[in-house]
Amino acid sequence: MLYWFLKWIALGPVLRLVFRPKAYGVDHVPEEGPAILASNHLSYADWLFMPLTLNRRVTFVAKAEYFTTPGVKGWFQKKFFTGAGQVPIDRSGANAADGAMKSAMKILAEGDLFGIYPEGTRSHDGKLYRGKTGVARLALETGAPVIPCAVVGTDVVAPAGKVYGTWTRPVVRFGKPLDFSRYAGMENDRYILRSITDEIMYEIMRLSGQEYVDLYAGKAKELDKEAKEKAKQAAAEQAAQEKAGDGPEQKAS
Repeated sequence: MLYWFLKWIALGPVLRLVFRPKAYGVDHVPEEGPAILASNHLSYADWLFMPLTLNRRVTFVAKAEYFTTPGVKGWFQKKFFTGAGQVPIDRSGANAADGAMKSAMKILAEGDLFGIYPEGTRSHDGKLYRGKTGVARLALETGAPVIPCAVVGTDVVAPAGKVYGTWTRPVVRFGKPLDFSRYAGMENDRYILRSITDEIMYEIMRLSGQEYVDLYAGKAKELDKEAKEKAKQAAAEQAAQEKAGDGPEQKAS
């Protein structure tokens, strides 16, 4: 109930009025039955704008901490994330990935739409990164079609690391459903899982127009951070050398 209240009365109308998001290929999303919406991930606002363009509920999995924080703040946080279409990761699994898979399978078994970001984390530079194979395993184990999705412009509206961005009109594109039933029973073949995931990521790239990098987003962030730290250190060393060159002996010469 809270989901629909936020979508149609409290939050949704405001987002539609202010940002006027555009959507293409909505007819590729089935009106009923389970389906996996595999999307790129540019901003924390992605999970607001993509579901906003559909009449059906889209459910994502989120960290369990969002639902277990104590106190009044925790209560409001839990209500908001629940109302916004997110469910906690099932912690009965051996790890977070297994827990997320269990939660996702339950959602799809109930005939609902499940949203997933194959990159695993937000892109820090607007590029599209290598997808993790969980989306492929989920498709094979449930038999649900995968609908590639691209959200464009949310990194302008809500850029990473900033509270506010600048105005733009977000665009959401849905591709044709991808059927991987030909690989049924091969969910434990890592080569098949990689092939399926790469096919999904290619379609997302085609829809989003992003530059593709065959590297996991998490690793790319680490390398970028290391490069910035090295550049900062080099600049500091150069500044120290220049300062030392202005010393008394240098001036005397």
